Amino acid sequence: MTTAAAPPAIAIDPGTRFLRVARTRADGTPELVELPGTVPGEGLPTPAGVRGDRGAALSVAYTAYREHCGTPGQVALVVPPQERAVPPGDDRMPRPRLLDVPHAVLALLRHAGTPMAPRWLVCDLGASAAEVTECAVVGGSLAVVRVARYAPDHDGYGAAFDAAVLAGAGLPTDHTEVLWELGRARARNARRTEVALDRMAARPDRAARFADTVLYEVAGREITAGMVHRALDRLTGGLDRALDGLPEHRATGPDPSRTAVIAVGGPARSGALLGYLTGRLGRPVLLTGGTDPALAAVFGAALVASGHIDPADRYPHAVGVRVQRTTVGRPRDGELLISPPGTLEPGGPTVFAEADGERVRVRTGLADGTAGREVRIVVRASGTGAAAEAGVVTVPPSGDGARFHVGVRLAVDGTARLVLQPLGVHPAEDRLAAQHPPEEFALGILPTDLRLDPPFDSPPDSEGART
Repeated sequence: MTTAAAPPAIAIDPGTRFLRVARTRADGTPELVELPGTVPGEGLPTPAGVRGDRGAALSVAYTAYREHCGTPGQVALVVPPQERAVPPGDDRMPRPRLLDVPHAVLALLRHAGTPMAPRWLVCDLGASAAEVTECAVVGGSLAVVRVARYAPDHDGYGAAFDAAVLAGAGLPTDHTEVLWELGRARARNARRTEVALDRMAARPDRAARFADTVLYEVAGREITAGMVHRALDRLTGGLDRALDGLPEHRATGPDPSRTAVIAVGGPARSGALLGYLTGRLGRPVLLTGGTDPALAAVFGAALVASGHIDPADRYPHAVGVRVQRTTVGRPRDGELLISPPGTLEPGGPTVFAEADGERVRVRTGLADGTAGREVRIVVRASGTGAAAEAGVVTVPPSGDGARFHVGVRLAVDGTARLVLQPLGVHPAEDRLAAQHPPEEFALGILPTDLRLDPPFDSPPDSEGART
């Protein structure tokens, strides 16, 4: 008796220029899926009509895969942090796992055994935007601290560079075949281009002479070093604009204990741009095995989809609420732990406060239920004592003596919700009360880097309490 093989797991990166679909081979090596119309080393060209519409682009990519390969078992999607709530592009798609570029790229590095620095700057250099994400390695989690982004509306980031090169040669700037030919010619002549640009930078007095050097041809037109050099300002200037959002970062040097830098995306193939990035932030970490930087995110997501590596995207800190307990007739302030470190997962289930294996019953408002109460949310780093107040929500009054289970969940987009599940006045009434939907209160994004937040001191308290 034979057992049918499980459907494969795939990852999709619905980019502005290319739709990339990847899977892992039996040995755990990620690879692009060759679909009809795939450009080798790039993916499916994104149809002009869906560029900028991530949901529509996803639908095109998934439909192409399903029609050629069948329905996958698991799907991971690469989406920017601000678009983590992107809807699935096909009703028949398995519920996707959503990953932003930093978590996907760092999953690729961790799978390869790359040592993890305590801090990372992930430079996602794409056709539409230059985005620099500061990450912190906290316990077993990778926490996004802040994001700086430069995304011009008119012509994008990497796309603006390509357009400037093509326009300089008198070629159409948005023709799929011309763009494909430009990419292939650039890859074949990468070293020649770097040498020419280095000469122009080293000898500004002779730059005009080097500018006429022909680097390669596209659609029968010559591309010179001068054309590329002038267009390079689109990349370096855009990167500067993104880094303006992280002004405290300067050149880090070779010290591995300091912030590490990784550059991915199509423009990260440019040796000249990487040299400029090195001057700003220090030398980027090399992708293992010569991985194409344009494929790093979808390859990392494929490893997550297939279960070869955990995305490490759970919230790294403990979450609790300020509470007041009455002991021997006297009120005492404390904290009620809701979620231990590394428990909350984007899109995962609500985590409720527990003590001795049982959910804690709390009540809100005054004893007579005539007024609401402000509930203060606290996050605390494990083992350090560092803490910060994450927000304050006003909970409406409840009935006299009413109790709740209190929990926290992370939505798909990474924002947090305080959850109150109603219970009865007496335990016998709990089952009936629990049939009512829970109340949720928006908390926004929970802080991840407690070193940057003011200290917030409060003794922990894991017993039942009143908020």
